[in-house]
Amino acid sequence: MKRLLIVSNCPAQSTTDIQEAVAAGAQHEDINEVHVMVKEPLDANADDVLEADGLLLGTTENFGSMSGLIKDFMERIYYPVLEQKQGMPYALFIKAGEDGQGAVSSLQRIITGLRWQEIQAPIICTGELTMPFLERATELGMTMAAGLEAEIY
Repeated sequence: MKRLLIVSNCPAQSTTDIQEAVAAGAQHEDINEVHVMVKEPLDANADDVLEADGLLLGTTENFGSMSGLIKDFMERIYYPVLEQKQGMPYALFIKAGEDGQGAVSSLQRIITGLRWQEIQAPIICTGELTMPFLERATELGMTMAAGLEAEIY
């Protein structure tokens, strides 16, 4: 059984809705060999990452960067997972007030050091949350879980 970890900061209903859509996609009825763990950044730790086969990371864009709680999570897990999780597949989902690029670049600077493998470009919701974006979030979760199950990554 593969393990998929979803860590996202959910300070508002819109971000909770995105996280739930990602998780729903990852737990699609046709995907049977992936255990999905969903955690808030303060509840997730290096052991969770070490046990995971893939990671979906979600954040709000705060002051042109990732949220403080996601930054805290990344700081806490960086060195404990650095050597053991190189090549781990990941993808990002962002809820942004602006264009989201600050959040993406701040996360990617850290992830470059971890040497994780991006499975697809980040999905970014700017402005109001829409059903088409929630569908993209569901597809993101499904893509990651199906890829883990099929051992593509």
